Amino acid sequence: MEVAFASLVIGILLGLLILIIPKTRMRTKSDHTGKLQVNALTKVQKAYSKSEVALHNKRSDCWIIIKDKVFDVTSYVEEHPGGDAILAHAGDDSTEGFYGPQHATRVFEMIDDFCIGELEKQ
Repeated sequence: MEVAFASLVIGILLGLLILIIPKTRMRTKSDHTGKLQVNALTKVQKAYSKSEVALHNKRSDCWIIIKDKVFDVTSYVEEHPGGDAILAHAGDDSTEGFYGPQHATRVFEMIDDFCIGELEKQ
């Protein structure tokens, strides 16, 4: 009887933890230097300079800056509903275009999946 009660209590506590901890996708990727970036509950990220971000300005290597955060959107370029518009500010600040009227609210939810770090404070 005590074992059943203890199991029930542990089950309830685990269930509460699952509900309390935010749902986060575990992703790993390598940045351009081959260093592993992990985005999960621990969010290991790096600070990038503007000049470093500027090097990633092609369809096959596309980083953008939105509100002082750096995003590697290379894997999304081909899927972008606005076509090559995403490349207009590749390697540069895309904040103004990102917050334009053309974007549905779902982009604000999905953009964090592409975050690889922050812009260095100057």
